[in-house]
Order: sequence, then C-alpha cells, then structure tokens
Amino acid sequence: MVYSTSRTAIVILNWNGQHYLQQFLPSVLANSPGCEVIVADNASSDDSIVYLEQSFPEVRIIRLTQNHGFCEGYNLALQQVEAEYYVLLNSDVEVTPGWVEPIVAMLDADQTIAACQPKINAHQHPDFLEHAGAAGGMIDTLGYPFCRGRLFETVEEDRGQYNDVQEIFWATGACMFVRSNLYHELGGLEPAFFAHMEEIDLCWRAKNAGYKIMYNGHSQVYHVGGGTLHKSNPRKTYLNFRNGLALLYKNLPGSELIPTIVLRIILDWLAAFRMVMAGQTADARAVLDAHADVLRNSSYWRKRRRTQQPKGNFARMAGVYKGSIVWEYFVRQKRTVSEL
Repeated sequence: MVYSTSRTAIVILNWNGQHYLQQFLPSVLANSPGCEVIVADNASSDDSIVYLEQSFPEVRIIRLTQNHGFCEGYNLALQQVEAEYYVLLNSDVEVTPGWVEPIVAMLDADQTIAACQPKINAHQHPDFLEHAGAAGGMIDTLGYPFCRGRLFETVEEDRGQYNDVQEIFWATGACMFVRSNLYHELGGLEPAFFAHMEEIDLCWRAKNAGYKIMYNGHSQVYHVGGGTLHKSNPRKTYLNFRNGLALLYKNLPGSELIPTIVLRIILDWLAAFRMVMAGQTADARAVLDAHADVLRNSSYWRKRRRTQQPKGNFARMAGVYKGSIVWEYFVRQKRTVSEL
C-alpha cells in the first residue's frame, strides 16, 4: 500500500515515544508545507497510536507488527512510501520555518547528491551544536566518525561558523534527506546494525556508487538526542564498536582493508583498557564482544562482495580526514575541526 503522494515524505519512526510526538510533531506539521508527514510505529506499547489518531488525523500511520529497531523499522516502513525524497526524522527533533526548502532545492539542482542533512543544534542548549549530527559527518582514515562541530564529547558553540554548504562523508539519521530511488537501490539501512552508524554505512555505499553527501547550513533543526540509549550504556558501546568495525569490513577498498582493520582493533583495545582504568568494565567487555562478533560473522564478508567498491582511494573521498582523529583529540588535544 502506498502512503504518500507528495514529492517529499517526512517519516518519523516511533517506539513508545508519545511524549516526543506531543512535543515535536506540531512543529513538523506547521513548518513542512507540501510534505506528507508519516509516523511509522515500531509496535509501541504506549498510547502513541491512539494519541495520533485523536490529535493528528492528518498524519498517516504505518503500523509495524513488532519492534524491528531503527534500521529494519525504516526499511519496512519506506517500502510502503512512494515519494521522490524521504526525510528520516527522529521523533525528538524540533524543526524550524523553512527547514525543508533549501535542501529540496539542492537535491533538485544536483542529481549526483544522494543525501543531505541540515545544521543540527542541541535542543537543551540551542546555542551549541548537537552531538549526533552537528554540521555534517566526517570520518578519519581508520573509520572513526566525527562531525564538523563535534569531536568525541566536545561540542562547539554555534557562532555561525557552519552556516555554509559543504560536501561531507555522512549525513545523520536524526534528520536525513535522501533520494527514495537510491535508498532502495542501495538496499536501505543495514538491518544487522540494528541502530548506530547505520547512516554512515548507507552514505558510504552511496559514495562508493559515485554519489555525494551534502550538508546545508541554511536549514536548521534542534535535536534532543540520547532518547534510546544513554551514552554510557554497554549496549550502546557494543553497537558502536561492532558497527564501526563492520563499516570497514563492508566498505573499504581491498588494498586498504587488512592494515586498517589491524590498526583499528589495536586502538579499540586501547580504548577498552582506558575504560577498565575508569572502572567501566562492562563497557570494556562490550568492546571485546563487539570485535568477536564481527570477526566470526561471515555475513559481513558476503555483504562486502555485494557492495560497490570505490574506484579511487578511500582517503581521497570528500569528508575523510587524512589522519587519526583519536591521535589529534587525545594526544594533541585538538578540540575543534578548525584546529585539525
């Protein structure tokens, strides 16, 4: 069944998030003229569906039969949405007037752009950029992701320094505009990731296929963030380290794969040792479990064979920092992208 007749479909994946829908859905409806707004519900056990039906009858609802997680939840929902552009929008995002138009105009003007994100500020601290997406995602040559405006736990104040348009490496899944045809051609979000770094994998596959990922600072939203798992949660640690290593297995050129994987594993073990010294033994164990799962899971190799590999050098791709962000941040004490 088709759920959208608009060029742009804003799809919010919900799981027991009635409080976020109450707080933020009105801003989406008020500030997104001409867009179809859809809530895909991941089998919530709260009153999300009842609330939507009673308060927002204009919002289309896709009911999923169980909690499929972020990746498969979106994949299943978007199979039922027909539009030129999808907007994957977290339920805890407040949008602003004019947030859609600059990005749609950019996608219309350049068919080589696969996906784009706006500037994302922290809802609780609106003068600062937000951890999950900030001013666009980057990655270093060892596969460690970071953002323009956010290095690890250091987030920059928004002084207008990112009110620009820039090619990046990845666009955040908290608010990602993506061409619908490419989303499906590339296979959507990686279901095995469940959550965390799935948008990086999708954007990397798009770049391997010759497309660009963009940031447009003329569009702005505010994100609460951290609504699913706290940053110190061992489950989140496991997903981040597992998916981070799987990213490399799936997407790196063959000539760069082995040396990069070896260096990455060493650095991850050092991170685990640092967690032990800080008393975070459950998180350290999660790092080792994550590595073990990737190394013994042959499915990543099969998926690698199906991934279109880049023709050039990974390090030369737009949005790749040609160095180690871990070294720059923890050893050289660099705290902003402009210092790199």
